[in-house]
Amino acid sequence: FCLSLDSRPLEQRDPGWKLFGKVPPREGPAKDPKRIQKEYETKSGRAGPGNPTSPRQSVRKNLDFEPLSTTALILEDRPANLPAKSAEEAQKHRQQYEEMVAQAKKRELKEAQKRKKQLEDRCKLEESIGTAAQTWNQEILPNWSTVCTSRRVRDLWWQGIPPSVRGKVWSLAVGNELNITHELYNICLARAKEKWKTSPASSSEPEIEDAGSSDRESSLELIKLDISRTFPHLCIFQQGGPYHDVLHSILGAYTCYRPDVGYVQGMSFIAAVLILNLDTADAFIAFANLLNKPCQMAFFRVDHSLMLTYFSAFEVFFEENLPKLFAHFKKNNLTPDIYLIDWIFTLYSKSLPLDLACRVWDVFCRDGEEFLFRTGLGLLRLYQDVLTCMDFIHMAQFLTRLPDLIPAEQLFQHIAAVHMTSRNRKWAQVGCCSFKDPERGSPVLKR
Repeated sequence: FCLSLDSRPLEQRDPGWKLFGKVPPREGPAKDPKRIQKEYETKSGRAGPGNPTSPRQSVRKNLDFEPLSTTALILEDRPANLPAKSAEEAQKHRQQYEEMVAQAKKRELKEAQKRKKQLEDRCKLEESIGTAAQTWNQEILPNWSTVCTSRRVRDLWWQGIPPSVRGKVWSLAVGNELNITHELYNICLARAKEKWKTSPASSSEPEIEDAGSSDRESSLELIKLDISRTFPHLCIFQQGGPYHDVLHSILGAYTCYRPDVGYVQGMSFIAAVLILNLDTADAFIAFANLLNKPCQMAFFRVDHSLMLTYFSAFEVFFEENLPKLFAHFKKNNLTPDIYLIDWIFTLYSKSLPLDLACRVWDVFCRDGEEFLFRTGLGLLRLYQDVLTCMDFIHMAQFLTRLPDLIPAEQLFQHIAAVHMTSRNRKWAQVGCCSFKDPERGSPVLKR
């Protein structure tokens, strides 16, 4: 056998391909890659490295374009081996094609306008957050004691605190009634670490509730079990995550600071939100002071009588604001403890999307415990049409696992529509805040 070598260039030898057969390759001079890139950018409207555009400028200005997916449909005549179309059939196909193109244009135009509006809204939001942050940094925070209760600041507060100053505002609003210092945090943390070293590894899961124990430092072990369940979708508080040790330290230090309270499920979510907005020691200070508030102390110490008082007060305003839904709940024997406990224990940080929960925290730091129950009524008001069509099981499931996507502005509109007055009595006058735990207060750190 004799092998002959083909001297033609490779690109001339190899045939092109199409469906069901080969076609001769295209012949012509090769294009310069830079020229191809330039032509592509010109056609697509994209900017090259030397012509950067802002987010606003990158929005397509001319939205009248031909849908590429339909321009090749039924425009060609039939192949020569088939009968030609009649004039009526050709006209019919042309009309159908034009209708398809018009529908595609309309759909793509609508989608492009939607993308443009989303980008414009995002730019406006970023600009408003930047302006608000500047206002808080330059005008409000330097003059906090004199302007924090003004109408203008309260209105800005309601709109949401910019993330860059949120931690500072929370610290100022919560205060430090307990006079905790960074040194005290370090002492409590050292004690927690010593306790972890000396405590034997538990072979079985310990009991979570131990309300009768006088010393709950043993609840340090419970922290390890609960941290892995804290914002698992963020993957930052679990073992190996960047904030795992920080969360572990704050919760451990608190159990040594308040051995009479110890660790209770739900605390990890509150501490985690504070960690995301504050330095470690400042987060501990805010955490301890938040949990020292009457409502939080009642729930975390599982003071049943005081918790029932809060539930009763909540039902008073529930009936006042949403009488039909209240009657539906009563008919199905759905009591507030079924859904409120989880909301209050975690300050909505487990139940609501994190960014929305932070907005709830913003106003909670301003208005106190009343806003927690007002938010609960706002949620019931937002979903009252859905809830009135459900039975006990479905209502309980819905309220204990709220939708993943909750429109923030709609929720706050419903919260604003809730009136926290009943028969000319405000929240504090109904009776919740008149009950105080005699054992509440600054603990004495035992040596």
